[in-house]
Amino acid sequence: MSWFTPEVIDILIAVLKAVVILLVVVACGAFMSFGERRLLGLFQNRYGPNRVGWGGSLQLVADMIKMFFKEDWVPRFSDRVIFTLAPMIAFTSLLLAFAIVPVSPTWAVSDLNIGILFFLMMAGLAVYAVLFAGWSSNNKYSLLGAMRASAQTLSYEVFIGLSLMGVVMQADSFNMQAIVESQAHVWNVIPQFFGFVTFAIAGVAVCHRHPFDQPEAEQELADGYHIEYSGMKFGLFFVGEYIGIVTVSALIVTLFFGGWQGPFLPPFIWFALKTAFFMMMFILIRAALPRPRYDQVMSFGWKVCLPLTLLNLLATAAVILYNAQ
Repeated sequence: MSWFTPEVIDILIAVLKAVVILLVVVACGAFMSFGERRLLGLFQNRYGPNRVGWGGSLQLVADMIKMFFKEDWVPRFSDRVIFTLAPMIAFTSLLLAFAIVPVSPTWAVSDLNIGILFFLMMAGLAVYAVLFAGWSSNNKYSLLGAMRASAQTLSYEVFIGLSLMGVVMQADSFNMQAIVESQAHVWNVIPQFFGFVTFAIAGVAVCHRHPFDQPEAEQELADGYHIEYSGMKFGLFFVGEYIGIVTVSALIVTLFFGGWQGPFLPPFIWFALKTAFFMMMFILIRAALPRPRYDQVMSFGWKVCLPLTLLNLLATAAVILYNAQ
């Protein structure tokens, strides 16, 4: 009796698809770190990394070699287990969140019926990486950065959840494929514009990206919660941040811009082009905006983002009730 039954072949194909998609996400996150430095140099009228390889093309390889050969140092009075666990959680949490994103009609790691809830769970898990890193390092700057991160992330996750409820109400499903298919005629960004704006803002905050990078503010906290990290542990934090950018960009495309839908080109190409556009927007935001004070970040969230999400939710409910009559 052969082991390669149709069921086993289907499982192997599904595993292969999942591995390919996740490896592509990790590679995109790594290459984005190089692309960001080159683009920031262009925006700021200076040279970016241009010494290693032709035009700096091998800078990523040089960074990887440097990370591998740096000393894997652990502070003397730190909690070694939690100190080691934190970068692993930071790397895997938002990478696993990408598992629910349909790259094309037939390519998705997992077609969960609770796709949006799974993303919210993974986004909530990501804050534990920052908390563990700050608390286990036995460093006052790390701890202060972790406290900022916990307050900021928990606050903006409220707006993420509320901004997505309008999309769920329109699609009548938490499933990501169903949400993409519901945008066959009109993208959600038009009826859910306020939801899109608040989700994009909260997505930047959850990734701890500028201007919401208060937990790792160099001028105030000496690089914040990962000040004590070096070597591959720091590398996991570093790449994990860019994986978060890729994941949030892909979710914006899936939830508000029709996902893989588009004319003429194959679905995967449309998805990649849309996602690359929003990844570029992350870089442009970093180059263009100053960093506000921490109290201004929190005040903006509760006084601006929360009313917008509630207004969007009430308007969506009113339209659905009116159409149901």
